[in-house]
Amino acid sequence: MAINDVAPEQLIKRVAEELKKETLIQPPEWATFVKTGVHKERQPTQDDWWYVRAASVLRKIFALGPIGVSKLRTIYGGKKNRGARPERFYPASGNILRKILQQLEKAGLAKQTEKGVHKGRIVTPKGHAMLEAAASILLKEAGIEIHEKPKGELKPKKAPAKKKAAKKTVKKAAKKETEETKKAPKAKEEAPAKETTEKKTEIKKEPAEAEKTESPQEENNGEQ
Repeated sequence: MAINDVAPEQLIKRVAEELKKETLIQPPEWATFVKTGVHKERQPTQDDWWYVRAASVLRKIFALGPIGVSKLRTIYGGKKNRGARPERFYPASGNILRKILQQLEKAGLAKQTEKGVHKGRIVTPKGHAMLEAAASILLKEAGIEIHEKPKGELKPKKAPAKKKAAKKTVKKAAKKETEETKKAPKAKEEAPAKETTEKKTEIKKEPAEAEKTESPQEENNGEQ
């Protein structure tokens, strides 16, 4: 984007020259003797100050849009010299900014939108193209080349699907490992239980066998 690579003052002058070609943007009759705000002592000395202010407002809309009259008044306002008293901030004239916004909207360079809580004007594709063209001309005059991205670039296809499939296999393997780890302790716990039962049966069998071995001796003693 070449708009941000150019000095704002140069861009505003270039856009002001382009706005002079627009028939819908014209200074009113009272523009020759009016002040731009209460904080100003005199009216503007430039003859084309209306176009310069319109170009500046268009750039502000591009950078800060959606934006309305109240925010623009604070941007273009300033401190008033009140003599011995301390300076005080005063917003800029709302009538001038409102008329400029209406003219930019009629010319198709700005439009009203609403994004959540914020309401105001944003730059249209026509206004963005005007700013971009003016910035590119200034960069060419300065000897700076602009490298545009080639159109119709090939985008990777089915790459995200493979990644998803790989993630699924990893998840499945992790689930299997967790299930095996859960089953393994149970098998170990069951094995000692079986051993204890076998030992109990052996203990019970040993006294019976001893009785059987002693019984023939008792018979011989009786015969004697």
